[in-house]
Amino acid sequence: MAPPALKNSPANEWSFLLAASSPDFSPGVLNRTRILLEQPLDWEEVLRLADRHGTTSLLYQNLMPLRLVPPSVSPSLRQSYERNIHKALFLTRELIRVLDWLNTRGIEAIPYKGVVLSELYYGDMALRQSGDMDLFVRKQGVLRAKNMVRDLGYTPRVPIPGDAEDDYIATGCEYTFDSAAGKNLLELQWALQPRFCAVDFDMDGLFERAVTAPVAGKNVKTPSPEDLLLVLSLHAAKHVWGRLIWLCDIAQIVKRERLDWEWIQSQARELGIERILHITLLLTNRFLNVQIPAPIEGTVLANRPALAFAEEIAMAVAAGVSYHEEQVSYFRLMMRLRERRTDRLRFLARLTFTPGPGEWEAIRLPKPLFLLYRIVRLARLAARFARG
Repeated sequence: MAPPALKNSPANEWSFLLAASSPDFSPGVLNRTRILLEQPLDWEEVLRLADRHGTTSLLYQNLMPLRLVPPSVSPSLRQSYERNIHKALFLTRELIRVLDWLNTRGIEAIPYKGVVLSELYYGDMALRQSGDMDLFVRKQGVLRAKNMVRDLGYTPRVPIPGDAEDDYIATGCEYTFDSAAGKNLLELQWALQPRFCAVDFDMDGLFERAVTAPVAGKNVKTPSPEDLLLVLSLHAAKHVWGRLIWLCDIAQIVKRERLDWEWIQSQARELGIERILHITLLLTNRFLNVQIPAPIEGTVLANRPALAFAEEIAMAVAAGVSYHEEQVSYFRLMMRLRERRTDRLRFLARLTFTPGPGEWEAIRLPKPLFLLYRIVRLARLAARFARG
């Protein structure tokens, strides 16, 4: 089995990034940052880490007004911040255009990350580095939505054969689109994760619980804070909590909302993702010094597997470990994160026998023979596992 890729992150630079990337730059955080500045810092490494972890704009906001950045570094940091402003303005305009286009055609869409998350929870659409637009759409309307955004100049990133499209919607979770302005700019999602992940989130309930909030002067629907916390925790876990900005997002929701923790805990337990939720809160506490909310603190601290996982993952993130989603080690980790044996078995069974774009591209079968794609899937997985 091949180990995860490792890129060492020097301790001083990593510690400094954690302090200087805090969304709420309190006096205590400022003092800790000043102390860390007294140690030798490789600023090139700091900027590299900030870019990798999506916190360059937060770094700029916290350090530049206080003149805590060396003159040789300031221009580079400012340019990165200004580029993000331009990208955020473009994505905001484009998001409103897409939402209006879908709305006038009777398609309900809910944006939930990117500039929406930045404006609602950071108070500034430019403080969170955004690369695309993520919209939830209802499963029964996804094909119409797909055709509608094509009229706006968006083309699917991965073409799905027409006779396989129903199967893809049943087992997949998203369509990704390119446009003349760039690649992977738009995602239409009807599920949080592919079916093989065995997290059967109630998407209809998410739509029913959605709230209305102002974004760029326009009222849009977005998930309730409780739903958003679970959604973002699952997203962070899918990528092994590998970017600090995802924990910054969690921190902003935890600190700025009066959350119904009884409902959140109940939903996490029902979905079998209680361990994932607890790990997320523990990492947010460890990296960003955000207090674990009192209503759930005792339960989190009593979850020994979550505590052990949080320690393991914190060390991996600090060391720059990256997991490749096509490797056996990644799938094993995803199974270990689930607390219920039944979920681990469902994950394994669905992963093994659920075909997808890779199988449809490998061989084209007529619709009556689609069941044979399970054999193709099994063969491709066996070859992948043999490579480690």
